[in-house]
Amino acid sequence: MNGMTSSCTSILKLEVLFILVIFTACIAEERALFMVMMEGKPVAFHGRSSHSHEDNRFDPKSEVSKAHAKRLVDSHDQLLMTTLERGSYSKLYSFKHVLNGFAVHTTPSQASKLKYAEGVKLVEKDRGARLMTTYTPEFLGLPQGVWTEEGGERNAGDGIVIGFVDTGIDPTHPSFAFDPLNPFTSNISSHFSGACESGPRFPATSCNDKLISARFFSAGAQAAATLNTSVDFLSPFDAVGHGSHVASTAGGNAGVPVVVNGFFYGLASGMAPRARISVYKAVYPTVATLTDVVSAIDQAILDGVDILTLSVGPDEPPEDTVTFLSIFDIAMLYARRAGVFVVQAAGNKGPGPSTVVSYSPWAVGVAAASTDRSYPGCLLLGNGQEIGGVGLSGPSFGDGFFLLRLVLAKDAVKANGSFPKTAAYIDECQYPEAFDPIVVKGSIVICTFSEGFFNGTSTVTAVTHTAKALGFSGFLLVANPTYGDFVAEPIPFDVSGILIPKVADVQVILHYYEERTNRDEKGCVRRFRAKASIREGRVASFNGQEPTVSRFSSRGPDIIDADRNPTDVLKPDILAPGHQVWAAWSPMSVLEPALEGFRFALLSGTSMATPHVAGIAALIKQLNPSWTPSMIASAIATTATKYDQNNGRIIMAEGYGISSLYPSTAFELGSGLVSPKRAIDPGLVFSSGYEDYIAFLCSLPGMDPATIKNVIGESCNYSLTHPDNLNLPSITISALTGSRSVRRTVKNVQRMPETYLCAVLPPNGTTVNVHPPWFTIASQGSQQLDVEFSVTKIMDDFSFGEIVLTGSLNHIIRIPLSVHPIKV
Repeated sequence: MNGMTSSCTSILKLEVLFILVIFTACIAEERALFMVMMEGKPVAFHGRSSHSHEDNRFDPKSEVSKAHAKRLVDSHDQLLMTTLERGSYSKLYSFKHVLNGFAVHTTPSQASKLKYAEGVKLVEKDRGARLMTTYTPEFLGLPQGVWTEEGGERNAGDGIVIGFVDTGIDPTHPSFAFDPLNPFTSNISSHFSGACESGPRFPATSCNDKLISARFFSAGAQAAATLNTSVDFLSPFDAVGHGSHVASTAGGNAGVPVVVNGFFYGLASGMAPRARISVYKAVYPTVATLTDVVSAIDQAILDGVDILTLSVGPDEPPEDTVTFLSIFDIAMLYARRAGVFVVQAAGNKGPGPSTVVSYSPWAVGVAAASTDRSYPGCLLLGNGQEIGGVGLSGPSFGDGFFLLRLVLAKDAVKANGSFPKTAAYIDECQYPEAFDPIVVKGSIVICTFSEGFFNGTSTVTAVTHTAKALGFSGFLLVANPTYGDFVAEPIPFDVSGILIPKVADVQVILHYYEERTNRDEKGCVRRFRAKASIREGRVASFNGQEPTVSRFSSRGPDIIDADRNPTDVLKPDILAPGHQVWAAWSPMSVLEPALEGFRFALLSGTSMATPHVAGIAALIKQLNPSWTPSMIASAIATTATKYDQNNGRIIMAEGYGISSLYPSTAFELGSGLVSPKRAIDPGLVFSSGYEDYIAFLCSLPGMDPATIKNVIGESCNYSLTHPDNLNLPSITISALTGSRSVRRTVKNVQRMPETYLCAVLPPNGTTVNVHPPWFTIASQGSQQLDVEFSVTKIMDDFSFGEIVLTGSLNHIIRIPLSVHPIKV
C-alpha cells in the first residue's frame, strides 16, 4: 500500500513538473526581435579593401550592385529556411547596403540556433529605441559668419543632403516648402538617389526640391506591438512632431515666422537653410525598435546622404558585448566608412556620470546647452512683491496690471462634491467638476505640482482645460514642499498661466495668501482678500549670461560595457544649443497633448542639440567638399570654446539641484561649445579612417582579434599600442600608470604654411610634454606630435587639462586632456 502511494505520488510530481516545464517554456518562448550580422561584404564595400578611401561612393544602381544585393538577400532567406523551424519566424528586413544581415521576429530558442549557424557573425536582441528629446543661428553667429562665406542664407548648405532617422516629417510645414522663385543651383543627382514613399497623410506629391526624399520603416514596430492606425501611420508622416523639429533645426528654410496662439515669437531658420532634406521614419508613437532604426540607416547610406542625424537610439549600453560592437554602433561605423558624417544625441540621462549613450569614436556625440535667451514669467502679488517663474503665456486681465482675486485650489473645491478626494481633484486642478464655479470664475487659481505630476498621471494640459472650462483669469502651478522644487520648461498656454518651480517662492506666495484670507473656526474660507496678477510671459529676455550645460544632458566618461567601465574616448564630443529651441512641429502632437494644434514648439533635449551640429557639418562640407567625416569632426572639435565669450569664465554645468551650477569639464561639454565661424577655418585637422577604427578596436584591453574578425569581418593586421593612440582631436586616458607616450598627427588644410607653438595645461596629478614644442607645417602637410604623460600624484578620479596649438596665422587648436592617474 505504501509503495503504491509512493509510486502515485512520484507520478503526480512528474506530471506537475512536466506541466511547469511546459508552462515555463511557453512563457519564455514569446517572440522577440533579433538582428543578425552575416559574413561577407555588403553592397557598399563589395570589391573594396578596408583601405579604400572613405568617400569613395558606390553606385547602387549598377548591375554589379544589384546582383550582389540579390545574392545577399537569397543567402539570408536560405539560412533561415535551413536553420529555423518552418512557421517559427518572420524575416522583417535584409540589411544589404552597408550591413550584411537581417532582422527576424522569432523565439529566443530559435534565435539561439542562428548563433551557431555557418556564416553568422553576431545575433543581437533588439533593445528598443528612444527619442533623445529660432534664435540659435544668431547665437552661434551664422548670419554674419558662415552664411556670409557661402553667399548668405539663400545659398548656405546648397548641394548637401542631410538625412534624418526619426519620427518622420510634416510635409505641409513651411520650413520644408520649396520656393520656385528661389531654385537650388546645385545638382545632387550625381550622388543622391532617394524616393518619396506615400501613405496616410503623405500623398505622393509631398516631396519637393527641398524635401527630396521620404521613406518609412515599420516591420520592427509591427512585429513588436499592435499599432494604432489613428496615430501610427504607415507613411513618412510625423504624428509626433519630434522628427519635424529636428529636421527644421538642421536644414529648415530661413526666415519662417514662428506664430503660436496668435503670438509672433520671431523667425526660425535651420543651420543650413539651403540643404536638402531626406527623411527615414523609424519611430512610431506606440513603439520604436532598433530593427527599424538600423534598416533606416542602411537605406540612408544607400541613398547617398552626406550627413546622417540620429536623435534616436538605444537608451542603454548592450548587455553582452562592448559598447562599440553593438549592431547599432557597427551600422554607424559602416556609415562613416561610406563617407557619411554621423552625428548622434549624447542622451538625456544627466547629470550623473557615465550616462552618455553615444559611445563610438566614429560618431559625433552632442551634449546640450542653454543659450542666453529665456522666457521669464512674473507674478505680482497684492502687497507689491514680484515672484519670478516660467511662463509662455499672455498676461492676466488688463495686461497684467489689474489685481485679481487669488484662490488656492483646495479652498475652491465643492463642499459636498461626489468626486474622489485625491490630489488630482483637490490640488492639481485636473477636473473642472471638483470646483465651485462661482469662486474660481475670474480668479487666479493656485494649483499644486503634487503626486500626480510626479507619477505621470496629471498634466498641465488638464490644468489649462480646467482653467478654460471654468473661466479662470489665470492659474499658477506651484511646487509642493513635500516633493521639493521641480524643473519647469515654458509651455505655450492659451490661457494666462505661470509655473513657480521653487518651494521658497511658493512659501512667499502662500504666506501672503494666508495673511489676506479670512477663515472660520473649521478652516473654511469666509472671504478671499489676496490678489495677484500675471505679467506678459511671451517676450524673450537676453540676459547676456554664459550658456550652461543642461541638467538633463548626459555626461562622460565614455564606457566600454554595461558595467560602465570607462574607456579611452572622450564623450560627449561637442556641446550645442539644446535648451528651449524653437523649431517646426506637427499639429497632431500625439505624445505631447499640451502642444496639440501648434506648428512650432519650444523643446529641450540632446535631440535638439544634435541637428545644430548636423547643419553646421553641412555648411563645412559645402565649403570643403573633399573633407572626410573625421576631418569635419576635427574642425568642429578643435575650434570649439569652453569659455563664455562675455566674461571669459568656464562654461558652467547644471547639477542635481534646481539652482546647482559647477564649472564644466570635458565630460560635460566635450571639446566645448560649437563655433561655426571658426570651424570652417580650423588650420589643422586630425584625421582617422576606417582602418584606424579597426586598429582601435583591436587594441582594446582584453579584445580577442577573433571577435573583431567575426563581428566586423576585418583582421587585426595591426593595432594601436594603446586605444588612446587613435588620432582623435582629444586625448583620454582612463588609467594612467607611470608614464605613457601618446601620438597624434595633424594636417594643415590651409593654402599657406604656418608655424605653431605648443602650450600645455596639464591635468592635476600629471606632467605633460609635447614634442616638438613648436613646428612649421606646409600647406597640406602633416606633423606628428608625441605627447608624454607622467604621473606625479595618484588621483581619485579623472583630471582635466588641454594642449593649445597657437598658429602664426591666428589659428588656435585646442586638444582636451582627460586623464585618471592611478597607482601601479
